[in-house]
Order: sequence, then structure tokens, then C-alpha cells
Amino acid sequence: MSASLLLGLVYLISELLLTATRRSRSRTGTKQDRSTLRVVWLVIVVSVAAGIHVAKQWPAAALPYHRRFAFAGVVLFVAGLLLRWWAIITLGRFFTVDVTIEKDHELVERGPFRIVRHPSYTGVLLAFVGFALTLGNWAALFVILLPIGVAFIHRMNVEENALSGALGPQYTDYMRRTKRLVPFIY
Repeated sequence: MSASLLLGLVYLISELLLTATRRSRSRTGTKQDRSTLRVVWLVIVVSVAAGIHVAKQWPAAALPYHRRFAFAGVVLFVAGLLLRWWAIITLGRFFTVDVTIEKDHELVERGPFRIVRHPSYTGVLLAFVGFALTLGNWAALFVILLPIGVAFIHRMNVEENALSGALGPQYTDYMRRTKRLVPFIY
């Protein structure tokens, strides 16, 4: 089994588990997802399929030292999933796969949330960088990461609007103190 296929299956199982267990079933919360979960899933499926196709059909874009890039990709993938799960565990009951604000919602500033506002998304994007590197093709990397990155930025906007509305100045102050995805950069 190729590294790409194995990583793809690990990611799929991880996300299906989250979707099955962490969809909001709250009676007191307000769903504010605005279909971003569906959009993110659709973009991921299409982008990964397109990236795999590009990697196979455009050998001129092959990365040199394929084994090294593949190894680095596996390391980044694992690091990304670990960061994502650390963020999810840190959020506890406030983590849902669909954007939902609970009546007693609290701002979480511990764990990876001390450093960035969306460590779960940092983790998932890092995992996709790793996955794309295992394909060994710079064009596939671009085809996978650009649309997925745009989809997650849209979702972050929805989440931040919902959290700003619910938590007010506490969240806007937090936004001023932290970067979205990459410490000190973005």
C-alpha cells in the first residue's frame, strides 16, 4: 500500500469518527455552520482526487528526491493529525464538526490555543501538506492545498464571526493577541 493511500485512509477514518461523534446535538446551542462543513468536505474530496490525477498525469512536475519528500510528508502528516487531535481534546465539549455556539460557550486559551486561534485547522492543513508531499509532485501539492486552504479560510471567517458575536470583546481581544494558523505570521 502506498504512503499516500495509507495516509488518506487514516485521515478519512479520523474525520468520519469525528463527524459521527462530534456533530452538534445540542439543545441549547445555536448552529451557525452556514454549510461550511459540507463545503469543506466537498473541496477536500475534489482537491485530493484532482491532486492524485495531476500527480499521475504530469510527471514533468515530479519532485526530486521523492523518497525524502515522501518521508517528510509522512512526518508532517502525523504531526498535523497530532496537533489537530490535541486541539480537539483541549476544546472538549466545545468542539463540534459543525459550527455551534453553546449558551455557556467559553473562550479556550490553553494548550495550542495559547499560540494560534485555529490549531485544529493548522493541524489539518499540515496533514494535507504531508499527504501532498507523498505524491511527489509540486503541481499536485498546489492543486490540493490551494482550494482546501481557501475552504478553511472561509470556515474560519464563519467561526470567528460566530464567536465574536457570542463572546464579544473577549474574543476580539483574543483575535488581536493571536494569529489564525501560524504563530507570528498568519
